[in-house]
Amino acid sequence: MVESHPFHLHGYNFFVVGTGIGNFDPAKDPATFNLIDPPERNTVGVPTGGWTAIRFRADNPGVWFMHCHLEVHTSWGLKMAFVVENGDGAEESILPPPMDLPPC
Repeated sequence: MVESHPFHLHGYNFFVVGTGIGNFDPAKDPATFNLIDPPERNTVGVPTGGWTAIRFRADNPGVWFMHCHLEVHTSWGLKMAFVVENGDGAEESILPPPMDLPPC
């Protein structure tokens, strides 16, 4: 049975700029990307035997999980994490711990 993989990214919405069947070809596939009005999502179906290209601005610091929403596929390794470090200014930085936080 073949099925697509619904991939979800925590912490962000992203833009789906391209998709295809077969292996991604960095020499030709980026020329087909929709960079003008791509759909915005937080979950996207990656076609069986294919690929999907997304774009997002990594401005929300933390460790964000991206995974296939079919639970058994996550156990097979269809998962990853993005580590996003602090950016410029308070809006793109993790708050410091409160002054009264007890030590470990």
